[in-house]
Amino acid sequence: MGRYEDAFRRSMDAPETFWAQAAEAIDWYRAPNQVLDGSNPPFYRWYPDGELNTCHNALDRHVAAGRGGQAALIYDSPVTGSQRSYTYEQLRDEVARFAGVLAGLGVGKGDRVVIYLPMVPEAAIAMLACARIGAVHSVVFGGFAAHELAVRIDDAEPTAIVSASCGIEGTRVIEYKPLLDRAIELSEHKPKRCVMLQRPQARAELTDRDIDWDEAMASAQPAGCVPVSATDPLYVLYTSGTTGRPKGVVRDNGGHAVALRWSMANIYDISPGDVFFTASDVGWVVGHSYIVYAPLLTGATTVLYEGKPVGTPDAGQFWRVISEHGAKAMFTAPTAFRAIKKEDPVGEHAARYDLSRFRVLFLAGERLDPDTYQWAADLLGIPVIDHWWQTETGWPIVANHMGLEPLPVKPGSPTVPVPGYDVHILTADGEQAPAGTEGAIAIKLPLPPGTLPTVWGDDDRFVESYLTRFPGYYHTGDGGLIDSDGYVFVMGRTDDVINVAGHRLSTGSMEEVLGGHPQVAECAVIGVADDMKGQVPHGLVVLKSGADIGEEQLRDELVALVRDQIGAVAAFKQVSVVPALPKTRSGKILRKTLRGIADGAEDPVPSTIDDATVLDTLRPLLRRGI
Repeated sequence: MGRYEDAFRRSMDAPETFWAQAAEAIDWYRAPNQVLDGSNPPFYRWYPDGELNTCHNALDRHVAAGRGGQAALIYDSPVTGSQRSYTYEQLRDEVARFAGVLAGLGVGKGDRVVIYLPMVPEAAIAMLACARIGAVHSVVFGGFAAHELAVRIDDAEPTAIVSASCGIEGTRVIEYKPLLDRAIELSEHKPKRCVMLQRPQARAELTDRDIDWDEAMASAQPAGCVPVSATDPLYVLYTSGTTGRPKGVVRDNGGHAVALRWSMANIYDISPGDVFFTASDVGWVVGHSYIVYAPLLTGATTVLYEGKPVGTPDAGQFWRVISEHGAKAMFTAPTAFRAIKKEDPVGEHAARYDLSRFRVLFLAGERLDPDTYQWAADLLGIPVIDHWWQTETGWPIVANHMGLEPLPVKPGSPTVPVPGYDVHILTADGEQAPAGTEGAIAIKLPLPPGTLPTVWGDDDRFVESYLTRFPGYYHTGDGGLIDSDGYVFVMGRTDDVINVAGHRLSTGSMEEVLGGHPQVAECAVIGVADDMKGQVPHGLVVLKSGADIGEEQLRDELVALVRDQIGAVAAFKQVSVVPALPKTRSGKILRKTLRGIADGAEDPVPSTIDDATVLDTLRPLLRRGI
């Protein structure tokens, strides 16, 4: 029995023993006597009687252990032409002072703080400062528009908001202050104070509600670490896969720290002192887990990168970062490498840099197509590892365990289930699908530490969203299969979520926006294949009778609406006016049918004769890749 198989079997047969041993890698104020509380299924809780502080585990304990002079965080920003490096001691001191700023504003244990910042060190500092005093942070991606920010403010009800005067997207400067002010105007909940980081690219005019970051830090008194229960929330991160009230994934302190620490050693093969480069954004779960928390919990050095993979100034920026900072491993989305491949197909930029310390490339967030996998593997001559997980789980579900036991790579598969995840393929009636047969991917309860224990403020929604379709299982919303070797293949979403460049976005929320246009009678948004982004949204709209608007004008107006209410991150640019949309007898639009045609599946049988005519009209449009 190999090391992976042994670990996986132990995690299945004796999960409490397995995760008790993993918990020994974390400092506890009160070590847990109980590992798993299963007294109230499906609400399982890990380490219920343990007490710890995540910020202490990420910073203070490394300083106490003599690693204070080691680099903790390296900020690399080609869009501003600047770099900064923080040792563990320097980062601890900055975090302690900003924790003092928050405490001085009345933020305490259990209070929420919304963080709306670009990719700057202050984003990580704010997150860790919240953890230090037991506050709950909710980071909102800077690409989201005022409406999306407003609904998150109303759900989280923050005591304070931390933001910046602007963000930088490529060569564009995006002012955040007008978006923040508009969001607060739209929201019913009004935060007491906003801490604003002024950036030289665009300074903001502050109001009575606003506090300048630098001025607040200059007079702040450092705050110490506050012990919290392992089951207390560390953060709330809103998914983009819902309409109406946003769905806030809750992450607890204890299970999160244990799971991330275990994953760094066993999946990513990262040890204290190694340099780990994750090219993502702190507004997404990848940024939470593998830019901020996991590397620092490990005592590694994390690289926080502000920029794109190409264009600032060229397609060699990732290779420059890896070379200059000595990264052992990198983690990003396949979209980034498709962009690099397009701009530099023979890898000329990579040849300019010393990549001798670069050992493994990890890709996740969307399907890794075979062409991109092979191109990266041939160019780099190192393992290229696909793996699969979700915002809800917070860390990998299926992976190739490079630190535990590397397994042969099968292109198209993220490899095998991670210890703690009892992954099954279920048929529509909840039966186990035979090997090699596609079905719904579900995980038998209880989920391992670090995964979501519930949805913020709504236990019923947690059960309804994830645990009702297959009782006793967490329904991932993805379809796939497990082959005869035990390798998992993930085929794609089965709900309304599409994956745009590694960002999970709701087609339903886009349909709400399109449906609000005065000329639109009904609409559907589906994800279609895109060589660069994996998927992009395409709107199919039926106009109201007598509507007088040109298709080009309508498209421009709808694109502007989506950009205003959801944000540029939606990448919504394609609209087609159609005479009708296929529907079931009860009047529901056959979105699955439309997706199937767009994906090249065999033509589905329409539910009515009329739908056959409608599908004949839509089929050429969908088949040419819209």
